[in-house]
Amino acid sequence: MTQMRNRRDFLRAAGSATAGFLILRNSRSARAYAANEKLAVAVVGVGGMGAVNLSLIAGDNVKIQPGYRIQPASQAERTGEDIVAMCDVDHRTTATSAPNRRNPPGDSLARFPRAEKFRDYRRMLDRMGRQIDAVVVSTPDHIHAPASITAMRHGKHVYCEKPGSNSVFEARMLADVAAEQQVATQFGTQMHATDNYRRILELIRSGAIGQVQRCDIWLRGGGGTRDRPTETPPVPEGLDWDLFLGPVPYRPYHPTYVRGCGGNWQRWWDFGGGNFGNMGCHFFDLAFWALDLRYPISVRAEGPPPHPEATPGRLHVQYEFPARDQWPPTTLTWTHGSQAPTVFAEHDFPDWAWGVFVGSEGMLLVSYSQWELRPEEKFADFEPPAPNIPSSIGHHAEWIQACKTGSSTGCHFGFSGPVSEAVMLGNVAYRVGAALEWDAAALRVTNEPRANDLVRREYRPGWEF
Repeated sequence: MTQMRNRRDFLRAAGSATAGFLILRNSRSARAYAANEKLAVAVVGVGGMGAVNLSLIAGDNVKIQPGYRIQPASQAERTGEDIVAMCDVDHRTTATSAPNRRNPPGDSLARFPRAEKFRDYRRMLDRMGRQIDAVVVSTPDHIHAPASITAMRHGKHVYCEKPGSNSVFEARMLADVAAEQQVATQFGTQMHATDNYRRILELIRSGAIGQVQRCDIWLRGGGGTRDRPTETPPVPEGLDWDLFLGPVPYRPYHPTYVRGCGGNWQRWWDFGGGNFGNMGCHFFDLAFWALDLRYPISVRAEGPPPHPEATPGRLHVQYEFPARDQWPPTTLTWTHGSQAPTVFAEHDFPDWAWGVFVGSEGMLLVSYSQWELRPEEKFADFEPPAPNIPSSIGHHAEWIQACKTGSSTGCHFGFSGPVSEAVMLGNVAYRVGAALEWDAAALRVTNEPRANDLVRREYRPGWEF
């Protein structure tokens, strides 16, 4: 490793005049990369989805397909970077080692014996400093923004899983700090890179369904609310519970909070945003991209009576966006749970459709992998426009290329930060139980003071940023 690191330092010190070098012109401090030089990548959170991201960045022959199916990757999609550091609060191990979404962290930690191992990302960044070029964050939601923002302020490029935040304030900070530090960023909404999304954009932008006035999204199924457990079992050996909590208020360990222990942290406000926080960014990504959405002016939400600590199994959220260039004022709705939104209930939509764009001339049903125009009789002889949006080189490959060359990514934080911000604001409206008027420039709710207490969360001492 020392020999490899010395070579990297030498190449960077040689300067941009050396033949075959690429300069990252957008970064805070321009760095030179040899044409075939690998990035030095640190990974924070290496179990579950973290194991998949790790495999893709390390160059394993896997990629993510629509529906989160793991498929073989082409040679062009395999990045093969240098994993120099791995950080996870859970160092338990098992006998299995195949990379997939359900592997516990210990499997991934064992795969890269030369990488430095840490439990605390703050110590990792302070200790390794310039030895790290880029950081991948695949932790529970409550660590997304603290780890990503800390890494960016260390001058590191960042790939972060969705939703990237656990509050409206954190989502805005992601975008602001990325712009300030001028680092390459990518958000973990992997389906943004699919050709199907590009065909959907071409249909909408060609005027196939006229002026789009609304988009409705439905995630079938939910997950029940429950009270905080009262049992206090011992913390499993290998899990650092205090570091798992990170910035959130202390609570005793219980397996219901930890996926590796059979629980689900996403169901608790301290750790995540429920079904909406988990999947909202994936589905909103397409609507924001296709309709040039950014900040809503109002939002209201409806569901079961809010629980002070646990997320709801059913939720309906409605946003209003102002007119934008060629687009009229637009309504965006989210629904999860078994009760279908009105437009789905009134029409015979196929089960594969999770979204519908409603325009003045028709409707466009969408999913990760397909689309369909309605009414069918009107579009029986419809010919879609010729493809004109270039294919992605690969979701993770976009980020690696941006780190090395300063090129753009499809899901940079400047685009995806507002997507996450909208999701977090919807949860605020639900928890307050009021329709909110939103002043995006001031990052404040103007009509309901109670809501502003939830726009930004409190942090335990030592975890502020």
